[in-house]
Amino acid sequence: MKGWSGRFLRVDLSKEKCIVEEYPADLAMRFVGGRGFAVKLLWDELPPGADPLGPENLLIIAAGPLTGYAIPSSGKLVIASKSPLTGGYGDGNVGTRAAVQLRRCRLDAVVIKGRAEKPSYLVVEGDRAEVRDAGDLWGLDAFKAEDRLLEEHGRDAGVLLIGPAGESQVRFATVVSQRGRAGGRPGMGAVMGSKNLKAVVFKGDEEPEAADPQKLRELGREAYREITEKPNYEFWRRQGTMATIEWCQENSTLPTYNFREGVFDEADAISGSTMERMVIKQRGCPNCNMICGNIIYDHEGLESELDYENVAMLGSNIGLGDLKKVAVLNRVCDELGLDTISAGNTLAFAMEAAERGLLDIDVTWGDYEGATRLLEDVAYRRGEAGELLSLGVREAAERLGGGASDFAIHVKGLECSAYDCHLCPGMALSFGTSPIGAHHKDAWVISWEISTGRRAEYIPEKADKVIEFQRIRGGMFECLTTCRFPWIELGFELDWYPRFLEAATGVSMSLEELFTLGDRVYALIRAFWVREYGGEWSRRMDYPPRRWFEEPLTKGPLKGAHLELEGYDKLLQAYYDKRGWDERGIPTREAFRRLGLEREARQLERFVKLH
Repeated sequence: MKGWSGRFLRVDLSKEKCIVEEYPADLAMRFVGGRGFAVKLLWDELPPGADPLGPENLLIIAAGPLTGYAIPSSGKLVIASKSPLTGGYGDGNVGTRAAVQLRRCRLDAVVIKGRAEKPSYLVVEGDRAEVRDAGDLWGLDAFKAEDRLLEEHGRDAGVLLIGPAGESQVRFATVVSQRGRAGGRPGMGAVMGSKNLKAVVFKGDEEPEAADPQKLRELGREAYREITEKPNYEFWRRQGTMATIEWCQENSTLPTYNFREGVFDEADAISGSTMERMVIKQRGCPNCNMICGNIIYDHEGLESELDYENVAMLGSNIGLGDLKKVAVLNRVCDELGLDTISAGNTLAFAMEAAERGLLDIDVTWGDYEGATRLLEDVAYRRGEAGELLSLGVREAAERLGGGASDFAIHVKGLECSAYDCHLCPGMALSFGTSPIGAHHKDAWVISWEISTGRRAEYIPEKADKVIEFQRIRGGMFECLTTCRFPWIELGFELDWYPRFLEAATGVSMSLEELFTLGDRVYALIRAFWVREYGGEWSRRMDYPPRRWFEEPLTKGPLKGAHLELEGYDKLLQAYYDKRGWDERGIPTREAFRRLGLEREARQLERFVKLH
């Protein structure tokens, strides 16, 4: 095989055993890599009903056939597992040297099971892999631990690791890399912690072999040049995703006070323009020429890497209008290994619960010191509030009672990322049908939805657009595995990617075939959810938060706006119909057959009857 190495590393932490095995070429043809490999491995090898924090759960680190080559934004990998936060499929991608070094070890994925007897870390250097003692690393924050590992293994090593939140098995703990790169929102860091696995270090010595290396180099040079010539390139380099603060404020979609509102009175103070005046340097992923990491000195004089999601969720959503203080909260989350989106959501939930007298904490809206303390309490599961909130807002709300579930902002247990959808039914559908819970990554349709006239229409075209984006963003990009930013932010044409793939692997796949790949992966991820939830599964799992239906906006240009339940239900059904899923949101036998998943359909029928 060219492009793919054709090899997985299997690690059993309980036995401290590492084995490299070859996988069949058919797996690459049908699932390509990254997310595709991850869900197929979880489906085939994870016992149904497995405890997400038990030794039987699998942690999968997977690259794609484009990862690591000198082509735009190829320094990505996927980290996946059964989620301790949602109970369903969970994953995230990370832009990191670890992606490039994984491929230089001639591996396409690492599959980790079991639980180490004591704190440990995995080292993969070339063809050698071993489990080592991590006693001196356990308890360190993610930044300090990574520094020590780089001193030991070289500054060019790729490191994935957890902070204290992962060690404590906080359910929204992430996997961190390179002082602020993070992935695995649904608790992939907690899974590592449950396995006593502090870190994974990759250091390879062999570049991935391409089918046509000269063609791939030529394509890479042309593509890098084309990206720099795109009209929005220079503005992107100045602000990156932070320009979204002003855009969301203008369009009344900036999450404010736990998604009560879509506008924030102090939005200018946390905007991209404000950040631009503070930037001291920038940081990007390997092989990327549209760097998006903007670094400022925070309120404590330390460096913090900002993007839209962490500033909105740790800023406007908790009522904090000081960018330097928001930057501290962001850095603290990265050091502790807490997902910044879920952390901001959880802080806002706690502030509202305290306001309503449901939670006995002394933390109020905009309370920087209180928010900092509470983040540490959550990361260490310290005190009653820290322990409760470490479970995520869905579980915390259920335990609190008193109507707390009405203002717990999540889908399927995963806290919503930073887009208020009181008048965005298409984006609400994107959150509702995201394969990991309420995340924007797979189908960021909100810009399209607003640009088409901001109508509160529940028309089938919105379901079409969600599926289109899921096929591209959550399917093609997550499996190849590269970043979506050149396409979605600058208009870099999609037809580059089949050309990259053919030069790398020798395999010709059209865009339509890659979109079918996306449908196959989405159907199998949905099957995984249904298998794990069994008789508890229903279409209600695909509904966005109650607040967007029941509590209209009270300020801003969209005052009075809210989602309509009947309209959303029709939109959801249109989505199901177009995917070939039944009224429960489960793929039909015919849909499975069309996607070449007949065997998986028969396996799913042990748990639920298919239509």
